[in-house]
Amino acid sequence: MVQVQRGSEAEDAGPEGGVPRPRGAGPGVTVLLTSAMAFSMMQLFLIGALGPRLVGELGLSRTVLGLTTTAGFGAAALLSPVAGRLVDRVGPRRCLVALLLLAAASLALIGAAPGAVVLLSAVAVGGLAQALANPATNKVILAAFPAERRGAVTGLKQAGVQVGAFVAGLPLSVLAAGVGWRGAVWTAAGAAALAAGWAALVLPPDPPRVAAGPRSASLTRGAVGRLAGFSVLLGCGIASVNTYLALFGAQRLGLTPVAAAGLVAVLGLAGIGGRVGWSRIAGRPGRARALPGLLAAGAVGAALLLALALGLPLLVWPAAVAVGSFAVSANAVSMVLVLQGAAPGRAGADSALVSAGFFAGFAVGPPLFGALVSACGYGPGWLLVAVEFAAAAAVAVPLRSRDHGEA
Repeated sequence: MVQVQRGSEAEDAGPEGGVPRPRGAGPGVTVLLTSAMAFSMMQLFLIGALGPRLVGELGLSRTVLGLTTTAGFGAAALLSPVAGRLVDRVGPRRCLVALLLLAAASLALIGAAPGAVVLLSAVAVGGLAQALANPATNKVILAAFPAERRGAVTGLKQAGVQVGAFVAGLPLSVLAAGVGWRGAVWTAAGAAALAAGWAALVLPPDPPRVAAGPRSASLTRGAVGRLAGFSVLLGCGIASVNTYLALFGAQRLGLTPVAAAGLVAVLGLAGIGGRVGWSRIAGRPGRARALPGLLAAGAVGAALLLALALGLPLLVWPAAVAVGSFAVSANAVSMVLVLQGAAPGRAGADSALVSAGFFAGFAVGPPLFGALVSACGYGPGWLLVAVEFAAAAAVAVPLRSRDHGEA
C-alpha cells in the first residue's frame, strides 16, 4: 500500500489496510502511474514502430519479429502470478521502482543488440517489468484514491500504455531518423531510469503486509477467471495489430517508414482517449460489466477495416483509430472491474491473474498471425484477428449478469 497525503483531510480506512486513506492523491501520483505503465511496455512498441528498420539492419524475418512479442509477453504471463503475490507482500513502491529499472535495462540491451538472440533476451527482461505493472499500480490506486475517483485514475494510468505507443510511433521514430534507431532506444532507456528515481522520491515507504481478506461478492473467482480468458483472446488480436501494423503499412500499402510508424502513434492516441473515456463510464455504478463485450464487438469491425484496407489503403487510418478506441480500451475496463471487486490483500493477485491472461494472448497472437500472413497474406491474418475479437466478446457476455459467480 502507498499512503499519499494531501493536506490534512483523510477518509476512513482503505481496502488495503487499516490506516486512513486520503481523499485523493495529487496529479503527480497519477502522472507517475501513467509513466510506469508507458515504460512497462515501451520496448515492444518500439520494436513494432521500428520494425522496418530492424528487419533491414538486423536481418529479421516477420516470424522472428513476432517472436520478440512472444518473448516479452511469454515471460510476463509466466511471471505475473509471482509478481502479483510479490506486490501484495513487499508493497507497490519497491515494485514500481524495480519495474522502471528493469524497463531501462531492457531498452538499453535492445539498443545494443547485434542480432535476434540478444534482442529476444532483452525483451524477455522487460517481461518482468510488465508483470509488475498492473498489480503495483492498482494497489497504489486502491490506497491513494477514494472509490469515486478510481475509475478515472485507472483509465488515465492504463492510457499510459498507449502514451508509450504514441511516443514510440512518433517522437522516437522521428528521432531514429536523425540519430539512428539505437540512439532513439537508448534515449528511452535513460528516461526510464530517471522515472525510477522519481518514483523512489515521490512514493512513501511501503507499510507492513496486510493479510488477505475474504473475496468480495462483487468479483468472484469465476468472474476473475472469465476476465482472464477474455484477456487472452483480446490480447491475441491487439498484439497482432501492435506488432504488424507498421510493417503492413510499409510492405503492402506503400507507406514510408515514418508514416508507417505514424499508424502506431494514431492507434496510441485513440487508445489514450478510449481508455480514459470508457474507464470513466465503467466507474459509474452498474456500467462496467456490460462494457468488455461491447468493446470487443466494436473491435471486430476495426479488424475488418484492416482487411478492407488491402483494397482501399486509406481505410488503415480509421482502422487504427477503431482498434485503439475499442480493443485497447477494453483492457482498461477489465482493470476497473478488478478494482471494483478487490478484497484486502488480494488486489495484486487478482490484477496479476487478469494481466497474465492478457500477456498470454500477446505471446501467442503475433506468431500465429505472422505464420498465417507468410502462408496466406495479410487478408486472412486480419480476419483471424476479427475472429479473436469476436470470441472475446462471446466470453464477456456472462459478465453482464451481476449474479455471475463460480460457474
